[in-house]
Amino acid sequence: MRADAQRNLDRLKAAALDVFRERGLDSPLEEIAKRAGVSVGTLYNRFDSREGLIDAVVPELLVTNLAQVRQDADGADDAWTRAERYLHGLLEMQIANPALSDAIARAHPGSPEVIALCDAAVDECSRLLDAARAGGPEFGRDDVGAWLLANAALIKGGGADAARRMLAVLLAGLRAP
Repeated sequence: MRADAQRNLDRLKAAALDVFRERGLDSPLEEIAKRAGVSVGTLYNRFDSREGLIDAVVPELLVTNLAQVRQDADGADDAWTRAERYLHGLLEMQIANPALSDAIARAHPGSPEVIALCDAAVDECSRLLDAARAGGPEFGRDDVGAWLLANAALIKGGGADAARRMLAVLLAGLRAP
């Protein structure tokens, strides 16, 4: 690849990350091209579709953020606190990063790698909750997925505090005898 083409590619990826982080995966591609200092044609020449651009930048973002959520949860002394930290970590990740909230909510389901990473996060959450519940109320994998979708909807509507309250209610219900 020519040096100028590589620079354009690098700028497009960096701009896409910035715009997706700020506004989510539905951000205008024109905004990404503008921030990268290239034409929309150059963007489409490098990435044949929005999904191609998402595939190029979102998996690494997910891996990094989900690893941090997991690391924070792993520092807990007991199963309940690990599950609680993981749920809080996922929620705060969704609030802080609209791109990741969209990814988890499957706003763009065309990316097998993104889907696999999100499925792994849901599976991990479900596993941690299973370990924490030990005979308590049932809250399975499908429930985790529904909770993550509800978070995404609340956050998009400007309701980060509402999403936090919903998590507090959910955890209180799971904690109840």
